[in-house]
Amino acid sequence: MTELHLWLRHEVRTTERRTPIVPSDARGLVENGVTLTVEESPQRIFPVEQYEAAGCRVVPAGSWISAPTDAVILGLKELPDEPAELRHRHIFFGHAYKRQPSAAALLGRFTAGKGALFDLEYLVNDTGRRLAAFGFWAGYLGAALAVLQHRGRLAAPLTPTDKDALDATLRPVAGDEEFTALVIGALGRSGRGARVALRTAGVEPTSWDLEETHDLDRPALLAHDVMVNAVLATTPVPPFLRDVDLDTPARRLRTLCDVTCDVGSPLNVLPVYDRTTDWEEPARRLREEPPLDLIAIDNLPSLLPKESSTDFSAALLPQLLDFEVGGAWGRCLDRFHQACRELGLEPGA
Repeated sequence: MTELHLWLRHEVRTTERRTPIVPSDARGLVENGVTLTVEESPQRIFPVEQYEAAGCRVVPAGSWISAPTDAVILGLKELPDEPAELRHRHIFFGHAYKRQPSAAALLGRFTAGKGALFDLEYLVNDTGRRLAAFGFWAGYLGAALAVLQHRGRLAAPLTPTDKDALDATLRPVAGDEEFTALVIGALGRSGRGARVALRTAGVEPTSWDLEETHDLDRPALLAHDVMVNAVLATTPVPPFLRDVDLDTPARRLRTLCDVTCDVGSPLNVLPVYDRTTDWEEPARRLREEPPLDLIAIDNLPSLLPKESSTDFSAALLPQLLDFEVGGAWGRCLDRFHQACRELGLEPGA
């Protein structure tokens, strides 16, 4: 492997406390000859001193902009708006390949600077299965917040916690009414996490996957009290919910959590809302009578930053040790090139 220089950047989103590489795995990279530069970050769940002790070089937050051109910039969520031209290779979740409203602007920055995006969502094996994902924890947190909202115990603003503390709030207490819950996409990572959280809350969910959504029984969907959408659509499918469904008099559905958050994309299976919710306002009322509340937070696993980061890092570590070998990373780069050309952009990397 050509000597690899990874540059772990600070996340600009103030509620993003996760990291794609935890200190113990950073040590593994360093011991295998990878140069690892780590930016200081006031919110990252692991203090920068732990990375320094693992053999990493520490630099100020945001200094990746002036990093050597051969450095590979590693992060999770969105980049700052500047610089306008991105000249490095970046690894993060770009959310730009499903014709989202911001896709052209982001990919245009890469083509202008002749950089490249290795989107972690498209880091897959030869059968298309993602090699590193936060899906389980996204589903777990999504279902957990839906339970708390439905039971009137969701407090805002949200704050990061640990699994033991969260589970304690999920368990039913005297006076809690029974309710029904539906998980769509139940067999995937996110769906599995959602089912585990609901069972912790004392609820055995109805589980739907491809077979049940192929010929959707919408009245049966609306007959549940809580619904968690964990479907990651890759091709257009008929929506699971439409505005007209929300106004159906027989609707029993009261709490809706969209783990996938494909708002603005043609692949969105829940085109009944136009903006996500966040840690300050985790739930938003979509209908008043009868009430229907929406939870659609696009960085749910950051509410359990230590657990979710540790799992993700363990999966990503072997992929980083094989960076530039081809295979999964080559497929990642091909998908970037395809996305650029679909928008009429000519990739430079």
